[in-house]
Amino acid sequence: MSQCIATYRIYDDQADFHKKATSIAVGMTVGSWTELPQAKRDAMQKHLGEVVSVEVHEGWEPGSRYADVRIGYPDINFSRDIPALLVTVFGKISMDGRIKLTGLELSPEFMSGFPGPKFGIDGIRDLLGVHNRPLLMSIFKSVIGLNADELRDQFIRQALGGVDLIKDDEILFENELTPIEKRVKLCIEAARETEQTTGRKLLYAANLTGRTSGLRERALRAIDAGANALLFNVLAYGYDVLHELASDPDIQVPIMAHPSMAGAFYQAQHYGIAAPVLLGQLMRIAGADLVLFPSPYGSVTMPREENLAIRNELHSAKLDVKRSMPVPSAGIHPGLVPRILRDFGSDVVVNAGGGIHGHPMGTEAGGRAFVQAIDAAMKSIPLTEYAEQHQELKAALDIWGGEV
Repeated sequence: MSQCIATYRIYDDQADFHKKATSIAVGMTVGSWTELPQAKRDAMQKHLGEVVSVEVHEGWEPGSRYADVRIGYPDINFSRDIPALLVTVFGKISMDGRIKLTGLELSPEFMSGFPGPKFGIDGIRDLLGVHNRPLLMSIFKSVIGLNADELRDQFIRQALGGVDLIKDDEILFENELTPIEKRVKLCIEAARETEQTTGRKLLYAANLTGRTSGLRERALRAIDAGANALLFNVLAYGYDVLHELASDPDIQVPIMAHPSMAGAFYQAQHYGIAAPVLLGQLMRIAGADLVLFPSPYGSVTMPREENLAIRNELHSAKLDVKRSMPVPSAGIHPGLVPRILRDFGSDVVVNAGGGIHGHPMGTEAGGRAFVQAIDAAMKSIPLTEYAEQHQELKAALDIWGGEV
């Protein structure tokens, strides 16, 4: 029988974990079992959850005993959508003590409802004409209250630095000064102008916001205005909204998933949904072409092993959909570029805000410092050596330091 398997890490110093697993398998599917008459059991058997495995780890101190439990849920129990999946595997038990959802193994039958990213890594590279190096992205900063001219000026300064992508700040919502259509038009026009100088195509990810009922219409208006990418705060709206946008045949631009609110789901050791599932697997299945998440290097940090696990979910061949581009973010400066490439390879977006805008020689120089750092790393030249002939990189290293 086709089923999806959920893995949980359950913490308890006294529990019989095998009994607990059986309780979950029954309680999250048919509700009760031993009380049912035999005829009813026969009829309900195809709906009954299955305990696939229980691996107990005895703790050395109070609170450290746990078990990794795998439960199979028959596909016949739920519809082919992520809300139904999450309610099935983690609905009420998410409130039942110290339990964390750490893995999902999804059946081909379930995955048949998900086309995945429309562009993915290869499609984004095709749009930009860049196939042999990491991509570079910068972020609008301090944009609340900026008028159209000020926004355009900041865009141009970022673009002239040589970046491949520019994204809105996730807190830039619809406003009278720069509504999405207006800022798309001015930014795309500026991108075409700066391409004549830099020789680089640009993707501009405009933040898609507002009431859920109006998102599709607003996205189409932005695309009509020239939008070539969209930024979306997925967890505030839900994976199903991303799925609807990504699978819409009229929305033919990459969608970048922002991790806003993710900490409420993954950061607690004993509760929530593990980051590789939350920001890796489910984002990719729902259709995100690029996925931002906290880097292990800077100001909003995530453990390196979790970062690499997210990368693995975004790249893994076990999902029969296009790969999503990982975008480790927060606290990134040029001196970290070699480490990013060592951890993520070349299929990664180097994403910087303060590391570009905070450069002592200005925003344009900040972009160029990253371009130089990427060039050096791709050629296996130490940054300090490359900086001897590249003043923007040298100034960045003087402030933020070099390779670690």
